[in-house]
Amino acid sequence: MRFLPKSLLGQTLLAVAGALLLAQLVTTGLLYRIAEERREEALISAAQLSLWGAPVFRQARGEAVLEGDRRRFRADRRELGGRWMRGEVTEAYPLLPGETSDDALATAIAARLTGFVREPHAVLATIRSTDDDPVVMQRVRDWNPASRKMVRGYRKVFVAAVQWEEGGAWHVARVPFPRDDRRVFLVTAAQTLVIFILVMTVLFVLLRRITRPLARLTRQTERFSSNPGSITPIEPSGPDDIRSLIAAHNAMEARIAAMLDEKDVMLGAIGHDLKTPLAALRVRIEAIRDDGLRAKMAQSIEEITQTLDEILLLARIGRADRPAERTDLYALLVSVVEEFEDMNQPVALLEGQRVPAPVHLTWLKRGVRNLISNALRYGGTAEIALLREGDEAVIRVEDDGPGIPEDRIAEMLEPFTRGEASRNRATGGAGLGLTITRAVAEQHGGSLVLENRQQGGLRAELRLPI
Repeated sequence: MRFLPKSLLGQTLLAVAGALLLAQLVTTGLLYRIAEERREEALISAAQLSLWGAPVFRQARGEAVLEGDRRRFRADRRELGGRWMRGEVTEAYPLLPGETSDDALATAIAARLTGFVREPHAVLATIRSTDDDPVVMQRVRDWNPASRKMVRGYRKVFVAAVQWEEGGAWHVARVPFPRDDRRVFLVTAAQTLVIFILVMTVLFVLLRRITRPLARLTRQTERFSSNPGSITPIEPSGPDDIRSLIAAHNAMEARIAAMLDEKDVMLGAIGHDLKTPLAALRVRIEAIRDDGLRAKMAQSIEEITQTLDEILLLARIGRADRPAERTDLYALLVSVVEEFEDMNQPVALLEGQRVPAPVHLTWLKRGVRNLISNALRYGGTAEIALLREGDEAVIRVEDDGPGIPEDRIAEMLEPFTRGEASRNRATGGAGLGLTITRAVAEQHGGSLVLENRQQGGLRAELRLPI
């Protein structure tokens, strides 16, 4: 569902718009049903009036018809259908061949007539096309052009027929069947448009007041997560709940930054306090006459110093002294590969495209060096490639080594975890290389992915946003 809005503002507006549209559709359906019921009631009332009060029918029933009754009926007839209300007394069966009576309408008319006159013997009711009714068409031919034009506005006619006694004549009344009341749809559409504009405008203003400070808070959180040293307090705005959230976030950022500053100061002090005696040891071992023993001690001191440097580096990743710089990643890989080529290492960089990305140059170089060093250490060779996949740049390093057991891949990214079982630094390192590289990737908003190749060896991918 990629076409659906992803923001809180868009999703809320879409939900309200959908609910409003659904409510209006239900309302339209109910109004249309009411209009249909009223139209049916009007048809039945008009047919009842004609069958009960039309002079031709009253005379056929043997009732006396006064001139005042005629005038009143003519007035009612003009309101309900005009000339259409003229009745017909016929011996012929009122339904056309193949035509059936509507039982519901017939029952309703029978009930009305029973209450006003007497119970009829038979009642028929149907709705037919005006063009199919021979009586209507004959009357139309006899009318003037203006009346004919009026009749063309009705496509159907409601026919009600009553037989008062068995074998008697049929009293047939015809009522114009009005078209569907389109005003229901027009009124509802206009109402929906007005309500939609008013509700969505008010809702948009209210939601913007809520979502705008939330958007600023989100952007600041993203900036702080990528660079904890960048503290930019946000001015609280919006409803009280949002203001409280922003104030709490500002306080949290300040506390985190203070703790990171304290950590840096502490690490600097620890590094200084540890490196000072290590430097003193280097001087003192020069007094040892045994060359072999002196070399081993110097190597141990160097390993301790290197491990200490890596620990301090890992702890400081994420505290950038300067913002990320947009750099050509392929040029960066060329410079790193040249360093290994100068040491006669079997490293190959495949041809690739230039991919610029915002990076911390020193850290990223360190992460790439770690991947290449691991490939050389365990696979003997390293093949490097730069790819672009969507909105990510992929730095891929492959080797021909034994790979990593599938159940240990996640473990290898943890500190002090080595792929080589011995504690010999020459063959296994300190176990911080991949951890540092993962930290570098996460600092850039990316990730480090390890997987075994089908043809053997390990593939390490450093994925960075561009």
